[in-house]
Amino acid sequence: MSSPYTVVATDKAPAAIGPYVQAVKYNGLIYASGAIPLDPISMTVVEGGIEEQTTQVFKNITQVLAASGSSPSSILKTTCFLKSMNDFIPFNKIYSDFFGQTKPARSCVEVSRLPKDVLVEIEFIAVEEK
Repeated sequence: MSSPYTVVATDKAPAAIGPYVQAVKYNGLIYASGAIPLDPISMTVVEGGIEEQTTQVFKNITQVLAASGSSPSSILKTTCFLKSMNDFIPFNKIYSDFFGQTKPARSCVEVSRLPKDVLVEIEFIAVEEK
């Protein structure tokens, strides 16, 4: 690497539950680990279905972005993991509302299982705002 990366950490988003960090900044980009619907204070999964869980994931992403000095409009790419593609339509509604007119590139896949048996996980790559 040409320069060291910087770890992004905030107590306003859930702490990592494994050997990783919330995000890193490197050469003007922010690489975020997957965000799941944990309440950052209790570190428990929020109650409810895909709507409540997706909303919490975006709250957590917003806090990681804020700690990075960026905002949702700086996100270039997301990778979305759903436990069930049956949740695709309600997930898309919340996703669309979150990004508004700024639509990043995206992959969205169904997976057999996610950490803590959550319904959704989202990771992103963003541009560091100056």
